Amino acid sequence: MFCHITQNWRGRPLISLDTIVNLIADTRTTKGLTIQSALDQNSYEKGIKISDEEMAQLQISRGEFHGEWNYSVHPRRVPA
Repeated sequence: MFCHITQNWRGRPLISLDTIVNLIADTRTTKGLTIQSALDQNSYEKGIKISDEEMAQLQISRGEFHGEWNYSVHPRRVPA
């Protein structure tokens, strides 16, 4: 969808975060796909390390086409 976003804001000054978020949210494709966007103003700690064990617990399904780029992350399964 990034190509559609950049086409939508082409030639428009990106003067504020609100402008950017609104332009992203206004993006539509000819097939009717839309994007939801919101500004996240939370602070996040840098340098958090994820262990190999934590990575192994992620529920990742790779796409058929370039699975290294196209994948979905699913919620963790809670043990019963």
